[in-house]
Amino acid sequence: MTTSPTLFVAGAGGKLGRRVVELLLERGYAGKIIAGSRHPEKLNFAGVETRKADYGDVTGFIKALDGVDRLLLISIDVLGPSRTALQTSAVAAAKAAGVKHIVYTSMPAPEPASPIPFAPEHFGTEEAIKASGVGYTILRMNWYAENLLGSLPSALKSGKWYTSSGAGTLAHVSREDTARAAAGALLSGDASRTLTVTGPAALTTREIAAIATEVTGKPIEVVDVTDEQLAAGAVAAGVPEPVVHGFIVPFDANTRLGRVALTTNAVETLWGERPQGLKAFLEANKAALTQTA
Repeated sequence: MTTSPTLFVAGAGGKLGRRVVELLLERGYAGKIIAGSRHPEKLNFAGVETRKADYGDVTGFIKALDGVDRLLLISIDVLGPSRTALQTSAVAAAKAAGVKHIVYTSMPAPEPASPIPFAPEHFGTEEAIKASGVGYTILRMNWYAENLLGSLPSALKSGKWYTSSGAGTLAHVSREDTARAAAGALLSGDASRTLTVTGPAALTTREIAAIATEVTGKPIEVVDVTDEQLAAGAVAAGVPEPVVHGFIVPFDANTRLGRVALTTNAVETLWGERPQGLKAFLEANKAALTQTA
């Protein structure tokens, strides 16, 4: 009789990790599921073992991974060199513990040519996983559709959306679909692979604005600007400079360069269901779009 692999979800206290555990339970996974967190006492999944999982505590993490076959390593939200150090330590712990397969949540196209400041942290972790000799599924998650719930309300309110993304396209993917992809990867075989996880359609900023207008009835004029103009305008509007230069401008440049234009069937392949389209996502979150618009 074949025993189902033991699955470990690290970062199970966060939105993504929590949803992955829930999806595994909803699928009725027959094997053992372990939820890991720096604060396991805050986890409350019925029928799921909880263990303390701290990427920075290699000895403790090795102990937490005892008996684990497949690990979901969710990227931490600390930016900078310490992120790479913590995540590569977690990879080392997984290897030492005898984990057979690592699923890692990376970002799209993190290779050195990326204009995204934190891309090296993801690429470094990917390289450490590959060098470890442990089987892997690297999931390069496209930008969350939820990000639009932060930027679209102000554009809907002012009627203008300033962007330096040009004609570049982006296939936003919902957090729900990234969770489905991650859960599906844990349930899949152990062949090593790298997959980009996207929504079903790559859209320009103008196409996204048109969908938002259709959903809300509020028109948006897309205004093309340079990276420098975008940065100056955002700073003048009171956006903190680290956000402007670490996220807003690099993200638009990344889109303009075509680095997030790819669309894949990864969600359907891993989970068996097509990802949610952007219009359906915005309709489901209409209240969040219009509460300040």
